[in-house]
Amino acid sequence: MKAETFLPDDYRPAEDEPFMNDRQLEYFRRKLQAWKTELLEQSQETLEGLAESARNVPDLADRASEETDRALELRTRDRQRKLVSKIDAALRRIENGEYGYCEMTGEPISLKRLDARPIATMTLEAQERHERRERVHRDD
Repeated sequence: MKAETFLPDDYRPAEDEPFMNDRQLEYFRRKLQAWKTELLEQSQETLEGLAESARNVPDLADRASEETDRALELRTRDRQRKLVSKIDAALRRIENGEYGYCEMTGEPISLKRLDARPIATMTLEAQERHERRERVHRDD
């Protein structure tokens, strides 16, 4: 097992240090773990809220409004569930030594992009190319 990397509280990855060194990897691992914990806590709160709100509302308008709110909440949680699986995949890439590199080109993903979207799997340029191709094929 690898020794834990010391990381100051104010640490931010910098362009002038070696790319994906132990400190950067630890920074992103902690960031991803904290994000995952937050999402799982929100999910638990939603489940508790849905269990509490399962009541029979006699007014049709109120019942429809409550069902719409519940459907929206469930859709949001489904998106967050998918996000948790992307976070897990990013954590596996950290463990495998693949984190921070574009899955299409193999080039390093910018630290600013990873800081803003730690689950990113492509450089900005590769992502834009991918989305353009997707748009073209979607129109068919």
